[in-house]
Amino acid sequence: MKLNDMKCRTAKPKEKPYKLFDGGGLYLEVLPTGSKLWRLKYYFLNKEKRISLGAYPLVSLQDARMGRDNAKRGLAQNINPSSAKKEERFNAVKNAANTFKAVALEWHEVNSEKWSRSYSSKVLKGLELNIFPILGNRPIAQITPPELLDCLRKIEKRGALEISNRTKTNMRTGFSLWNSNWEM
Repeated sequence: MKLNDMKCRTAKPKEKPYKLFDGGGLYLEVLPTGSKLWRLKYYFLNKEKRISLGAYPLVSLQDARMGRDNAKRGLAQNINPSSAKKEERFNAVKNAANTFKAVALEWHEVNSEKWSRSYSSKVLKGLELNIFPILGNRPIAQITPPELLDCLRKIEKRGALEISNRTKTNMRTGFSLWNSNWEM
Protein backbone atom coordinates (compact mmCIF):
# COMPACT_ATOMS: atom_id res chain seq x y z
CA MET A 1 0.00 0.00 0.00
CA LYS A 2 1.35 3.42 -0.96
CA LEU A 3 1.96 6.15 1.58
CA ASN A 4 0.00 9.36 1.82
CA ASP A 5 0.91 12.61 3.53
CA MET A 6 -1.36 11.88 6.50
CA LYS A 7 0.47 8.61 7.27
CA CYS A 8 3.84 10.38 6.99
CA ARG A 9 2.78 13.28 9.18
CA THR A 10 1.22 11.15 11.92
CA ALA A 11 3.97 8.51 12.14
CA LYS A 12 5.12 8.47 15.77
CA PRO A 13 8.62 7.55 16.97
CA LYS A 14 9.14 4.18 18.61
CA GLU A 15 11.93 2.69 20.67
CA LYS A 16 13.67 1.49 17.50
CA PRO A 17 13.77 2.93 13.99
CA TYR A 18 11.10 1.60 11.64
CA LYS A 19 10.17 1.98 7.98
CA LEU A 20 7.02 2.98 6.15
CA PHE A 21 7.22 1.68 2.58
CA ASP A 22 5.87 3.52 -0.45
CA GLY A 23 6.98 1.26 -3.28
CA GLY A 24 9.79 1.06 -5.81
CA GLY A 25 12.36 0.95 -3.00
CA LEU A 26 11.22 4.25 -1.45
CA TYR A 27 10.53 4.34 2.27
CA LEU A 28 10.24 6.77 5.15
CA GLU A 29 12.47 5.84 8.08
CA VAL A 30 11.11 7.05 11.43
CA LEU A 31 13.83 7.38 14.05
CA PRO A 32 13.43 7.21 17.85
CA THR A 33 14.28 10.93 17.98
CA GLY A 34 11.21 11.70 15.88
CA SER A 35 13.21 12.52 12.74
CA LYS A 36 11.76 11.17 9.51
CA LEU A 37 14.08 10.48 6.60
CA TRP A 38 13.35 9.49 3.02
CA ARG A 39 15.53 6.66 1.80
CA LEU A 40 15.73 4.69 -1.41
CA LYS A 41 16.89 1.10 -1.53
CA TYR A 42 18.20 0.01 -4.92
CA TYR A 43 20.55 -2.45 -6.55
CA PHE A 44 23.61 -1.44 -8.57
CA LEU A 45 25.95 -4.03 -10.07
CA ASN A 46 24.07 -6.71 -8.13
CA LYS A 47 24.77 -5.03 -4.79
CA GLU A 48 22.15 -3.56 -2.50
CA LYS A 49 22.61 0.15 -1.92
CA ARG A 50 20.74 2.92 -0.13
CA ILE A 51 20.61 6.65 -0.69
CA SER A 52 19.08 9.43 1.39
CA LEU A 53 16.57 11.69 -0.36
CA GLY A 54 16.14 14.17 2.49
CA ALA A 55 14.16 14.75 5.66
CA TYR A 56 10.39 14.83 5.89
CA PRO A 57 8.56 17.29 5.86
CA LEU A 58 11.27 19.42 4.21
CA VAL A 59 11.19 16.91 1.36
CA SER A 60 7.55 16.08 0.65
CA LEU A 61 6.21 12.68 -0.35
CA GLN A 62 5.80 13.96 -3.90
CA ASP A 63 9.41 15.23 -3.99
CA ALA A 64 10.69 11.94 -2.59
CA ARG A 65 8.81 10.06 -5.32
CA MET A 66 10.35 12.34 -7.95
CA GLY A 67 13.78 11.63 -6.44
CA ARG A 68 13.08 7.91 -6.62
CA ASP A 69 11.95 8.18 -10.24
CA ASN A 70 15.03 10.21 -11.19
CA ALA A 71 17.27 7.65 -9.52
CA LYS A 72 15.50 4.81 -11.35
CA ARG A 73 16.00 6.62 -14.69
CA GLY A 74 19.68 6.93 -13.88
CA LEU A 75 19.89 3.26 -12.97
CA ALA A 76 18.34 2.40 -16.34
CA GLN A 77 21.30 4.24 -17.90
CA ASN A 78 23.76 2.43 -15.61
CA ILE A 79 24.34 5.50 -13.40
CA ASN A 80 24.73 4.90 -9.68
CA PRO A 81 22.46 7.43 -7.88
CA SER A 82 24.88 7.68 -4.96
CA SER A 83 27.80 8.59 -7.25
CA ALA A 84 25.62 11.06 -9.16
CA LYS A 85 24.62 12.75 -5.88
CA LYS A 86 28.26 13.02 -4.76
CA GLU A 87 29.24 14.53 -8.10
CA GLU A 88 26.38 17.03 -7.87
CA ARG A 89 27.53 18.06 -4.38
CA PHE A 90 31.14 18.37 -5.58
CA ASN A 91 30.09 20.58 -8.51
CA ALA A 92 28.00 22.79 -6.22
CA VAL A 93 30.98 23.31 -3.90
CA LYS A 94 33.27 23.95 -6.87
CA ASN A 95 30.87 26.51 -8.35
CA ALA A 96 30.54 28.26 -5.00
CA ALA A 97 34.33 28.61 -4.79
CA ASN A 98 34.60 29.84 -8.40
CA THR A 99 32.44 32.91 -8.22
CA PHE A 100 33.15 35.84 -10.50
CA LYS A 101 34.42 37.83 -7.52
CA ALA A 102 36.78 35.09 -6.31
CA VAL A 103 38.28 34.61 -9.76
CA ALA A 104 38.49 38.35 -10.42
CA LEU A 105 40.25 38.99 -7.11
CA GLU A 106 42.71 36.20 -7.84
CA TRP A 107 43.34 37.65 -11.32
CA HIS A 108 43.81 41.11 -9.81
CA GLU A 109 46.27 39.84 -7.20
CA VAL A 110 48.37 38.02 -9.81
CA ASN A 111 48.47 41.00 -12.16
CA SER A 112 48.79 43.80 -9.61
CA GLU A 113 52.47 42.95 -9.17
CA LYS A 114 53.21 44.16 -12.72
CA TRP A 115 50.91 47.21 -12.52
CA SER A 116 51.49 50.53 -10.85
CA ARG A 117 49.84 50.96 -7.48
CA SER A 118 47.41 53.58 -8.79
CA TYR A 119 46.36 51.49 -11.81
CA SER A 120 45.90 48.41 -9.62
CA SER A 121 43.71 50.46 -7.30
CA LYS A 122 41.62 51.79 -10.23
CA VAL A 123 41.03 48.28 -11.60
CA LEU A 124 39.94 46.95 -8.22
CA LYS A 125 37.71 49.95 -7.52
CA GLY A 126 36.09 49.56 -10.95
CA LEU A 127 35.30 45.92 -10.25
CA GLU A 128 33.96 46.66 -6.77
CA LEU A 129 31.70 49.49 -7.94
CA ASN A 130 30.53 48.24 -11.34
CA ILE A 131 30.75 44.46 -11.61
CA PHE A 132 30.78 42.77 -8.19
CA PRO A 133 27.36 44.08 -7.11
CA ILE A 134 25.80 42.49 -10.21
CA LEU A 135 27.89 39.39 -10.97
CA GLY A 136 30.21 38.97 -7.97
CA ASN A 137 28.45 36.04 -6.30
CA ARG A 138 27.60 34.14 -9.49
CA PRO A 139 29.56 31.01 -10.49
CA ILE A 140 31.87 32.13 -13.26
CA ALA A 141 30.98 29.17 -15.48
CA GLN A 142 27.34 30.28 -15.54
CA ILE A 143 27.92 33.88 -16.59
CA THR A 144 27.11 34.58 -20.23
CA PRO A 145 28.47 37.25 -22.59
CA PRO A 146 25.09 39.06 -22.72
CA GLU A 147 25.23 39.48 -18.93
CA LEU A 148 28.70 41.01 -19.17
CA LEU A 149 27.51 43.27 -21.95
CA ASP A 150 24.56 44.35 -19.79
CA CYS A 151 27.01 45.40 -17.04
CA LEU A 152 29.00 47.44 -19.55
CA ARG A 153 25.82 49.09 -20.87
CA LYS A 154 24.89 50.16 -17.33
CA ILE A 155 28.28 51.84 -16.95
CA GLU A 156 27.87 53.55 -20.35
CA LYS A 157 24.40 54.84 -19.41
CA ARG A 158 26.02 56.73 -16.53
CA GLY A 159 28.22 58.44 -19.12
CA ALA A 160 31.37 56.68 -17.89
CA LEU A 161 32.57 55.57 -21.33
CA GLU A 162 36.27 55.35 -20.38
CA ILE A 163 35.45 53.15 -17.37
CA SER A 164 33.26 50.98 -19.58
CA ASN A 165 36.09 50.53 -22.11
CA ARG A 166 38.64 49.79 -19.39
CA THR A 167 36.32 47.29 -17.73
CA LYS A 168 35.67 45.60 -21.08
CA THR A 169 39.40 45.35 -21.78
CA ASN A 170 40.08 43.90 -18.32
CA MET A 171 37.34 41.31 -18.68
CA ARG A 172 38.42 40.39 -22.21
CA THR A 173 42.12 40.00 -21.42
CA GLY A 174 41.90 38.65 -17.90
CA PHE A 175 38.74 36.74 -17.29
CA SER A 176 38.44 35.15 -20.71
CA LEU A 177 41.36 32.96 -19.63
CA TRP A 178 38.95 31.25 -17.25
CA ASN A 179 35.89 31.13 -19.46
CA SER A 180 36.23 30.66 -23.20
CA ASN A 181 32.55 31.61 -23.74
CA TRP A 182 33.32 35.25 -22.96
CA GLU A 183 34.35 36.51 -26.39
CA MET A 184 32.87 40.00 -26.68
